Amino acid sequence: MQLLTGKTAIITGASRGIGRGIATVFAQHGCNVAFTYSSSVDAAKALEQELVALGVHAKGYQSNAASFEEAQTLVDNVSKDFEGIDILINNAGITKDNLLMRMGEEDFDKVIEVNLKSVFNMTKAIQRTFLKQRKGSLIHMSSVVGVKGNAGQANYAASKAGIIGFSKSIALELGSRNIRSNVIAPGFIETEMTASLPEDVVAGWRNGIPLKRGGTPEDIANACVFLGSDLSNYVTGQVLNVDGGMLT
Repeated sequence: MQLLTGKTAIITGASRGIGRGIATVFAQHGCNVAFTYSSSVDAAKALEQELVALGVHAKGYQSNAASFEEAQTLVDNVSKDFEGIDILINNAGITKDNLLMRMGEEDFDKVIEVNLKSVFNMTKAIQRTFLKQRKGSLIHMSSVVGVKGNAGQANYAASKAGIIGFSKSIALELGSRNIRSNVIAPGFIETEMTASLPEDVVAGWRNGIPLKRGGTPEDIANACVFLGSDLSNYVTGQVLNVDGGMLT
């Protein structure tokens, strides 16, 4: 059963990893997909072709969500290219891990800018569209690290915790207009990035998870399908941990 037929979603940072998984699963559920990428032109083109082959309208946009102006331009362009926008998934993010004593100001500022300010930029840019149509689903990608912290990731944890506070505030502000704002906090998700980690490190992670496995991009995508579909019409201001039980 397709749960998103006729809807359109913007997904930031979708050329690989979790974002790519979300875009693919959304298209499988009948959702039209507008996605952004920063520099991976070939990967973006390949994804666009794959999504179109699934029978939906799909288009990639090279855009920097950390730029206030580019975020606004993106929403304007998507509004012209698609009939409407129903879902925004703020997925773009980076890491620059280090212990606080070794972390430079630039590495802190850059992670906050890309991970947290981009959520403000994109939500601000799409707010007018959602208010006008009196509906919309905002889905922000945080992390279990944003809930519990993690040594060596003070900048990343701060950005992801900030997303939670931002989302809950927006849920309170926009709920009366039928605009919902929720957060997904992924745990250890196995992507191209984690594939480069030593096997013993990955095995250690898996062993510490109650379900005894890492998550997949599809696991996160399925949670996004729920929050983007009409099944979650009475769900807002929530943080959904998709972590195999890590925070249990």
